[in-house]
Amino acid sequence: MEVHLRVIQDRRGVLVAICDAGLLGQTFRQGKMRLDVSREFYGGPLSSIEEAMEALAGADVANLVGEAAIKAAVDKGLVDSEAIIRFGGIPHVQMVRL
Repeated sequence: MEVHLRVIQDRRGVLVAICDAGLLGQTFRQGKMRLDVSREFYGGPLSSIEEAMEALAGADVANLVGEAAIKAAVDKGLVDSEAIIRFGGIPHVQMVRL
């Protein structure tokens, strides 16, 4: 499984955005909340799950969308499964490392 991986590094730190291939450009809803998996934010190149998890391990802030990406992150101990929310059945998690 491949994922879109975008890494943004600036003076404030490293932001990593990861979404499962096939979710890019879609919008999901849960009640009044909406999750836009925009090309502008999540639209990095297709990468392996392993490469994405390496980038995530060095992130200060991260946003992940999709079953494969989030399962890998939970399995590696990089995000807490209790932090996962769902939009129309699609999992999403945000992480901030302090």
